Amino acid sequence: MSETLLEVKGLKKYYPIRKGFSNKAQGFVKAVDDISFSVRKGETFGLVGESGCGKSTTGRSLLRLIEPTAGEISFEGQDITKLSMEEMRRRRRDMQIVFQDPFSSLDPRHTVQRILEEPLIVHGAGNSMQRKAAVERLADVVGLAKAHLQRYPHQFSGGQRQRIGIARALALQPKLIIADEPVSALDVSIQSQVINLMQDLQREFGLTYIFIAHDLSVVKHICDRVAVMYLGRIVEVAGKQRLYDEPQHPYTQALLSAVPEPDPDIRKERIILQGEVPSPANAPAGCAFNTRCPRVMDVCRNVRPPLLETGAGHLTACHLYDREAGIRFA
Repeated sequence: MSETLLEVKGLKKYYPIRKGFSNKAQGFVKAVDDISFSVRKGETFGLVGESGCGKSTTGRSLLRLIEPTAGEISFEGQDITKLSMEEMRRRRRDMQIVFQDPFSSLDPRHTVQRILEEPLIVHGAGNSMQRKAAVERLADVVGLAKAHLQRYPHQFSGGQRQRIGIARALALQPKLIIADEPVSALDVSIQSQVINLMQDLQREFGLTYIFIAHDLSVVKHICDRVAVMYLGRIVEVAGKQRLYDEPQHPYTQALLSAVPEPDPDIRKERIILQGEVPSPANAPAGCAFNTRCPRVMDVCRNVRPPLLETGAGHLTACHLYDREAGIRFA
């Protein structure tokens, strides 16, 4: 089994709701609500769920681009939540991010040369000639021509801009890249090119990815293991094949039933969830999914289900699989 690169325990990110002249917190938006998972070296770990479930907040919290409210983030055995800002800046050589929007994530005033060189300058990597050579290698690796380096972001298509974003993330030769919905803003034909590029780079440089997405077809293609999030919580974690073949949590089952089937002769039953996703500022007691679950039980409304092992490498947070009670209702 591969060595663990990243381990997250009890991660929380709460945003205070302030009202009145006193500016006191009247409550909290629980964007990420006590989640734990681990990522092995060399794998692609997927985070999926509906918009607003806390995927992107989780990714940014892991890099401390936003400060977690609580929890432990252990990277190569070091808890990075305890690092000073200067120590964390140095640690980011090994941890990079590719942002969702290729249009707003690149400085429009800088050339591609400057954009790709900036991480090297910030971290004091090499002299000007060495940095120039490194930038040219980066451009070549992601499929950009040398002539592109003197152009500005607005002169590129969305797919080309995302290649620039990927090259920037690669500049410092990181061990972990968090890809925050890197293809959701791109056309389908361009999506496949970018995903194939990311897989090629992973093999070439031994990268580890955390791949954040809501497109389950993309996740199935690129990920090794997948964690499903709902309302700031992880409800299921499994290897991709097991998750797609044997989803256990009712929310995962509903998500997968909505994935379009390319073969028109195959008919599958859609699971239509009732109601709206509750507000993270007023999450339900017990299981967060209990207000929409077609198989809800009384215990679901009062007791938060722990994330328990329900199979080989398969974790599920659902009272239908309550091992402590010795009952399996599935």
